[in-house]
Amino acid sequence: MNLLLAQAETAAQAQPASNPGMLLIWMIVVFAVFWIMMVMPQRKQQKKREAMLNALKKGDKVITIGGIHGEITKIDGDDILLRVGDKVELKMLRSAVSRVKGE
Repeated sequence: MNLLLAQAETAAQAQPASNPGMLLIWMIVVFAVFWIMMVMPQRKQQKKREAMLNALKKGDKVITIGGIHGEITKIDGDDILLRVGDKVELKMLRSAVSRVKGE
């Protein structure tokens, strides 16, 4: 019995104590990798979309996020007037545009 207790104590003393500083460094590395892989591409895509929305002009043929195809007839701030058919125009938010046709 004493032999088993002695072996257990020896094994416990042989294991090095974990370094909290090393754990912090690994957490920072994991966070940096997460940032590079997830957040940076998202920001790049968001800036590209904002540039596309700011470049909208009268006469652009667009597709909305709801799948409606039309041509911009008027832009008034954040609102656009979209012609979807003969004598049929819809008033929408500029942010409802998904993409410009031809791009």
